[in-house]
Amino acid sequence: MKLLKALTGVAGAIALTTGSAFADDLRWKMPVAFATNLPGLGSPAAWVADNLTTASDGSIQVRVYEPGKLVPPFDILQSVSDGKVSAGYTWIGYDQGKVPAIPLFAAVPFGMKPWAYIGWYYYGGGHEMLQETYANKGFNVHAQLCGIIGPETAGWYAEPIESLEDYQGLKIRFAGLGGKVLEKLGASVTMMPGGELYQALEKGTIDATEFSMPAIDQILGFNQVVKYNLFPGWHQQFTAQYMLINQDEWDRATEAQKALVEASCTAATTRGLAEGEYKNGKVLAEFQDKGVQADQIPRDVLLKLKDVTQEVLEEEAAKDADFKRVYESQQEFMETYKVWDTRAYVPADL
Repeated sequence: MKLLKALTGVAGAIALTTGSAFADDLRWKMPVAFATNLPGLGSPAAWVADNLTTASDGSIQVRVYEPGKLVPPFDILQSVSDGKVSAGYTWIGYDQGKVPAIPLFAAVPFGMKPWAYIGWYYYGGGHEMLQETYANKGFNVHAQLCGIIGPETAGWYAEPIESLEDYQGLKIRFAGLGGKVLEKLGASVTMMPGGELYQALEKGTIDATEFSMPAIDQILGFNQVVKYNLFPGWHQQFTAQYMLINQDEWDRATEAQKALVEASCTAATTRGLAEGEYKNGKVLAEFQDKGVQADQIPRDVLLKLKDVTQEVLEEEAAKDADFKRVYESQQEFMETYKVWDTRAYVPADL
C-alpha cells in the first residue's frame, strides 16, 4: 500500500510537468482574416498556433485556415460565436455594424500609440470591458488580444490629398471609424478584404485604398497601380488583432490551457509589433526607388480631420452605452498618459 501511494504521488508530479496536466485535449480550427505571410498582421496567428502545440506538449492543437478557406474573413465573429469553428483570428473592427463599440478596441482615429493602447488594455480594464461588450450584444465569445502593429499609411491614391474637399465623391476602401469620418466628408466608402484590393484598384472599382503598413502594402502590390502613398496614418495609429474563442470552448479549457493561450497571445502581440517596426523603414525607403511618391497630408488638413473625428466619436458615444463607457475610459487614461508621453520621449526630429 505504501508503494502504491508513492507511485501515485510520482505519477501526479510527472503529470504536472507534461501534457497530461491538461484534462482534455483541445483541437481547434481557426480561420484567419489575414494571410499568414503578412508580417505583424497575419504572421502572429501562425506563430501562436505553433507555440500552443509546443508549449502544451500537444494538448492544444490549432489548425489555421487561410482567408476564405473555411470561413469568409468578415464572418469570423459570427462563426465562432455560433460554434461553427472553435476559434478565429481577426481585426475585430470589421464588426462595427454588429457591435458599435468594437472599433475602440481595434483602431481609433488620432488614437493611442500601440504601447499606450496595450497599457490601457492590460492595466486599465480594457480586456474586461471587451468581454462585456461582446456579451452585451449577445455574442458567445472570449476575446484575447493577440497581435498589434503600429500606424498604417493613410492610403494609396492617384492624386495627393491637399484639402478636405478632395475626399468628396472619392471611391475609397477605408475601415472602421476612419471610414465614418470620410463618409461624413462625402467619400463613398466601401469595405472589402485585402486580397481583393489590387484588382479593385486596377479596374477602377475604387479610386483609392488604405489597408496596412508599408511592409504589408508592398506584398499586395498597391504601388503597381497608384503612386501616391500618404502619411501619417491618422485613422489607425494602432491596429490590434484578436484571437476569438467560442465561450463554451474557453470554459471547458483547464486553467493551465487558458494560461498558455493568454501567454502565447501576449508574446504574439510583442512579436507582431516588433516585426512591423523592424521592416517598415526599409520598405518605405525602397518605395521611392519604385516611383512611389510618399507624401505627408498637410497639417491643416489633419487638424480638420481631427475635428471631424471628434464629432464622429461623440455621435457614436451618444448612440451606444458600451461605446460611451469604453471611450470615456480611454480618454481618462490618455489625459494622464499625455503628461508622460510629451515629457519622456525624445522628439522625432532630434
